[in-house]
Amino acid sequence: MVLKIFFPQCCNMADSGLLIGHWLPGQDSAVVLAVVHYPFIPGQVKRYLSQLQNESRVALAVLGSWSMPKDGQEGMESFLKDLSTIFPQGRWLQLSREMGQRGFTCHVVQREGTLLGDEGDKCNGENGDGGRVIFIHYDQRKVMLSQLHTLEAGAGAGAGAGAGATVTGAGPSELRLVFSTVAQSQPLFHTDKYDDGPLKLTHWQSEGREGSIIVELAKQASVPLCLLLTWLLSLWTWLCGIRLLNLQPVRFVSSKLSTCVQLSYRTEHLQTVSSPKKALGHAEFMRKANIFVSFFVDVALGLLLISWLYQENRISLLANTLVPAADHVAQELQELLKWLMGAPAGLKINRALDEVLGRFFLYHIHLWISYIHLMSPFIEMILWYVGLCACLGLTFALSVLSDIVALLTFHIYCFYVYGARLYCLKIYGLSSLWRLFRGKKWNVLRQRVDSCSYDVDQLFIGTLLFTILLFLLPTTALYYLVFTLLRLVVVLFQGLIHLSVDSINSFPLFAMGLRICQPYRLAEGVKFRVLCEEPGKPLHLLMEINPLKFGSVMQWYRTPTYSCYPKDSWAALCKKLFVGELVYPWKHKSTKKTD
Repeated sequence: MVLKIFFPQCCNMADSGLLIGHWLPGQDSAVVLAVVHYPFIPGQVKRYLSQLQNESRVALAVLGSWSMPKDGQEGMESFLKDLSTIFPQGRWLQLSREMGQRGFTCHVVQREGTLLGDEGDKCNGENGDGGRVIFIHYDQRKVMLSQLHTLEAGAGAGAGAGAGATVTGAGPSELRLVFSTVAQSQPLFHTDKYDDGPLKLTHWQSEGREGSIIVELAKQASVPLCLLLTWLLSLWTWLCGIRLLNLQPVRFVSSKLSTCVQLSYRTEHLQTVSSPKKALGHAEFMRKANIFVSFFVDVALGLLLISWLYQENRISLLANTLVPAADHVAQELQELLKWLMGAPAGLKINRALDEVLGRFFLYHIHLWISYIHLMSPFIEMILWYVGLCACLGLTFALSVLSDIVALLTFHIYCFYVYGARLYCLKIYGLSSLWRLFRGKKWNVLRQRVDSCSYDVDQLFIGTLLFTILLFLLPTTALYYLVFTLLRLVVVLFQGLIHLSVDSINSFPLFAMGLRICQPYRLAEGVKFRVLCEEPGKPLHLLMEINPLKFGSVMQWYRTPTYSCYPKDSWAALCKKLFVGELVYPWKHKSTKKTD
């Protein structure tokens, strides 16, 4: 039998006193949490522990005594030994350490009064059952603040679901009990050796409680700010709920604008952050912290963009560049259409249909150029006001850029829709007429192909239509191919913008900062290192925390967003492009997780 004693490193040099801790149920292990310094009154210690029972979820008790002999404290060890009769326990630990030595001396006293590990057993570091006594030293601050994650690969959906760890050589249940015991004993750490009171304790906060006070003051100061933000968001939600804004045309247009989608997304996240409800668990706290830091960095980048745009008259330069660029694109499209109206790449196409389609598209380009020149006097003013939206964040500026690209290339989208509809009509017409030649037809009710008999007139008309569509197909396919490629170029550019916005929204900045600055806060397990192994004394191990890998941090703490993902697989996308169906390769796909 091995008796494991988890001892905090902060108590290695503590003054003599009593050990406060918890015996792990079902385990032959004890977790030392604090040391009560001498002088003390046993009755006060009992009242203090009974008070902690109501505040803490851990059954705290006096585990034994701690002796650190100093000058003027002769007879302290015998005095502490006699306290086992005042604090009756199943086991009473007597730990002592001499100045200048690393190892501890351990005696275990049973409730009946028999001394285990005395003299002969003491030299071998064994208890009376023949088992060894092992001290496992741990950094109480790191254990208190850390969050252990399970090592199983499929556990990413339940971030922060418990302080469990799978460690070779130690059962996961025991480690879970150790970490949960330290975490749930927080009321014990409210008193330390510097407080005015009858009891003086040494624990992990004894040397750094000033930071905790600053955090508490920041929490108190954030309450009125959160209330103000909540009121403003409720007012904004009420304005968005006006019936006029919920009409079908307005809702349809807003759902297609990336700026409106991003605004809705940020509103929802601000409501989450400004909620006065306290985070219930580690996962919810990390989600709020990641959202807050992401929003803060987003706004900071947006303000930097504004400061760059409104210096050296860059808005005017951008407006003066935008109109010539749009004219250049329109002229290139005109040249492309004139090339298609000739003999493109030496292909022999239908002259009449080619002339009709070419003139039809050229007329659209003429309308687009007229529209651009009509709006050119107002473009600088529009860009000046639109640039102000960057104060809401860089993601808003990128969303506005995506919408501007969509508006400036709207004629290319129209060309793609026209060409796709004509091409799709011919493809489905040819496939239907091909079934006619084989004596089959498409059953709309049963959604399958059935056999059918046709008369001579139907076969003649079908053959005539099939021939016409087949010979007109190359001309339509050529226009469809060209404008589909142009549309895919625009979609690819917008997809890169959406990917950038999604990365800023979902990247766990707070979690990554913790992983870099305080890697013990996010851990995936522990490891043990031999700290001291001396003959005649118990074995001393040091428990160290393994930090979570950066990839695992992304998997656990990535903020769910609306995310842009391909709507179809590559095979389905190629099939749609081949038959002429309209494709929208990027869509807003919800990836929200329920806690």
